[in-house]
Amino acid sequence: MSDRLAGFRVAILATDLFQEDELTEPRKALEEAGATTVVIAPHGGEIKAAQHDKPAKSVKVDQTLADADPATFDAVLLPGGRANAEALRTEPLAQDFARYMIQMRRPVASICHGGLLLIAAHLVKGRHLTSYNAIKDEFTSAGAYWYDKEVVRDGNLVSSRQPSDIPAFNKEMLNLFIDHQLNSRAAA
Repeated sequence: MSDRLAGFRVAILATDLFQEDELTEPRKALEEAGATTVVIAPHGGEIKAAQHDKPAKSVKVDQTLADADPATFDAVLLPGGRANAEALRTEPLAQDFARYMIQMRRPVASICHGGLLLIAAHLVKGRHLTSYNAIKDEFTSAGAYWYDKEVVRDGNLVSSRQPSDIPAFNKEMLNLFIDHQLNSRAAA
C-alpha cells in the first residue's frame, strides 16, 4: 500500500450488471495507492455485478447520482458491462457528471463498454480512445479516433478494451491520476 493518491477522491459511476472485475480490480488498485473510492449509482442500496453474462457479487452503493456532486471528486472511473453501460448512458445525471469532469479537465478512466456514457454526453469527438471491439463503430460515428490497443491515453482520458487489459489499464489509470494530482498541487 502506498499513499501516492492520498486525499484523491474517485467517483465510480455504475449500475446493475456492471462487469465485476472492471470495477473491483481498478478500485483495489486505486485504494492500494491511497485513493478514496465512492460508488455512485442511479439508486441506493447495492448494485448487482456480472461476470460476463453470469451473476456475480453485489457492491454497496455509497451515493446516488441525485446526491453526488462531481465538484467533490478528483477523477471518475467508468467500468464496463454492456447492460450497465446501456442503462447508465440514458441517465441525464450521469451524463452531466461526465461532462463536468471533462470540462474541468479532471481524469476520466473508461474500460470496455464504460465509454458509452461519454458518447451519450457528446464527449468523444476528436478524442483518441479504445473500448470493447463490438462498439467501435459507435465511437467512430461519434467522431472519436478508435484504436485496437489494450490502453489508450489522450489528455485527461484513459481507456481500455476488456477485462484482459485490466493490468495495463490500472497502470495507466494510476499514472494519469498521479500526474493530475501532482499538476494540481503544483498549480496551487
